[in-house]
Amino acid sequence: MKVRFAPSPTGRLHVGNARIALLNWLWARKAGGRFLLRLDDTDAERSTAAFAAGIEADLAWLGLGWDEFARQSGRHEHYAAAAERLKAAGRLYPCYETAEELELKRRLQLKSGRPPLYDREALGLDAAARAELEAQGRRPHWRFRLEHGPIEWHDAVRGLQRFEGDKLSDPVLLRADGRPLYTLSSVVDDLELGVTHVLRGEDHVANTAVQLQILEALGGAAPIFAHLPLLTDEKGQGLSKRLGSLSLESLREEGLEPLALASYLARLGTPDPLEPRQSLEALVEGFDVGRFGRATPKYDPVELAHLNARLLHGMAYESVRPWLEAQGLAGFDEALWLAVRGNLARRGEAALWHRVARGAIRPLVEEPDYLAEAARLLPPEPWGGETWRAWTEALKQATGRKGKALFLPLRLALTGQPHGPEMSELLPLIGRERALERLRAAG
Repeated sequence: MKVRFAPSPTGRLHVGNARIALLNWLWARKAGGRFLLRLDDTDAERSTAAFAAGIEADLAWLGLGWDEFARQSGRHEHYAAAAERLKAAGRLYPCYETAEELELKRRLQLKSGRPPLYDREALGLDAAARAELEAQGRRPHWRFRLEHGPIEWHDAVRGLQRFEGDKLSDPVLLRADGRPLYTLSSVVDDLELGVTHVLRGEDHVANTAVQLQILEALGGAAPIFAHLPLLTDEKGQGLSKRLGSLSLESLREEGLEPLALASYLARLGTPDPLEPRQSLEALVEGFDVGRFGRATPKYDPVELAHLNARLLHGMAYESVRPWLEAQGLAGFDEALWLAVRGNLARRGEAALWHRVARGAIRPLVEEPDYLAEAARLLPPEPWGGETWRAWTEALKQATGRKGKALFLPLRLALTGQPHGPEMSELLPLIGRERALERLRAAG
């Protein structure tokens, strides 16, 4: 089994692109197959090296390594050779209409209530007529002649698909300057690079009908196709690389966990519950392309943020330790991580609790006389899990306070925050010397 993810380096990947890449990767890994990254970079005007590097960086951040790599810009001779074979077989024919002439035909067809299909006028040109047009400076574009019969395949997501060849327009495969269009180059690549399964968006369903005939004309076997509904934003709008819609780059800069995004996208569009997974391997185990439905999935940033927090809340210290060290958070040990992870929405928030437990903060002062009494009753070390309860019980007996009046001033003075991890876990990590200093400063 071999799948491919084939982005065009004309922009950064958005979550819709990432979903297709991830599901291809999971499909291949589940079957023990191979994952091909192919850059469809034949659009020389819009494709850039920076976008290509960005796509590779985005996939690496998501954890999606590839087994093979190809660039369409380095395979032009393969497309030219395939085009010559189609010409020799009589399936690729020259057309001389200008863009303006084709648009006029299209408008007249629509006005008369007919579908805007190419009328195959160019098939009626003899050699003399073609020579005369070329003498006028016209250069042909080349169309693939479709067979006018039924085109059927079983789609792994959509089930049986059927098109009638006479209801489709002969597609242009070569521009007038000789450059191949996607419809040709993608088929040639899939055939020659051994792609056996194609998972992509449902906007390619009609393309598949055409590409099946091109594959047959080139003597190739058809891969298994799976077409998914396109992901939209929360308002139901389509996503666009050109508009920077929900780019992976922006999500990374926001501090989102790549495994949270992968956990979200791997189940979006299925009836399965969205659950955080601590590894891509865990996602592979539960992957089944047949679980994806026909309804349009919507990206929900609130749901993803919730999943991101849940992932952090269950993240083992060893998984995050290299990142903590890279951030220069000296002394951020496992005890501190386990104490604070349940309060994190983004891992970047860990720096705040590092300062609380290991550094200096500005205490928030409420009722300084009470804090002075709290300092007087602060128990001696060693401290453990029962220290907070014993200390607050002594304060309760001495002051008559209870509930919020008892606990909140202490939290504000010791952490500078109105909310946070359980103080019974945090207090021993702050330590008596730091706690006493903050209480005296506040009191």
